[in-house]
Amino acid sequence: MIWKLAAYLNRKRLKDERYAYLFEPPPKDLYVCFDVETTGLDPKKDDIISIAAVKIEGNRILSSQRFERVVCVEREMDEESVKVHRLRRCDLVKGCSVDEMLEEFLAFVGNASLVGYYLEFDVAMVNKYLKPKLGIVLPNRQIEVSALYYDYKIGRIPQGNVDLRFDTIIKELDLPLMSKHNALNDALMTAMMFLKLKNMGY
Repeated sequence: MIWKLAAYLNRKRLKDERYAYLFEPPPKDLYVCFDVETTGLDPKKDDIISIAAVKIEGNRILSSQRFERVVCVEREMDEESVKVHRLRRCDLVKGCSVDEMLEEFLAFVGNASLVGYYLEFDVAMVNKYLKPKLGIVLPNRQIEVSALYYDYKIGRIPQGNVDLRFDTIIKELDLPLMSKHNALNDALMTAMMFLKLKNMGY
């Protein structure tokens, strides 16, 4: 009931009816896995500098249908964040604007269910820009891969302590580890995790 009320109020706040499609029921067996790289870990003060997404249909990752953007931000880059994602201020100069990124991202995602690893942070970063622009937060159904993995693993370890680190999940599911902290690679690896767990019944 609370969820339905929150969804209703979110829909009422939509400022632009061109985006009403976001509130339509999600297509069956169509998902979008996405990841963001940011200037830091605080959605209130940090910014998205790159974002990538891939579509998943049935049991296939549609790698040809990908979304990848570098975003131009005016702020100086923190040295520690550069060490993580290896994107410098000069790498962002030719990136798109936040508004362009947001419009193209919403068009790519549509009303599909969203998949991610610690998805709450990525969604919060998108909502930072979405709420002032359209008055809403992302209404899409959200599927957290680490939660699926937890459900899969918890019955198999007596002590009940599940290691939810990204590398651990990749290794345990016997999936290839690509270069991390690249938005597209992270989205692709997370999509592989999701499909493996989904096919195991989680």
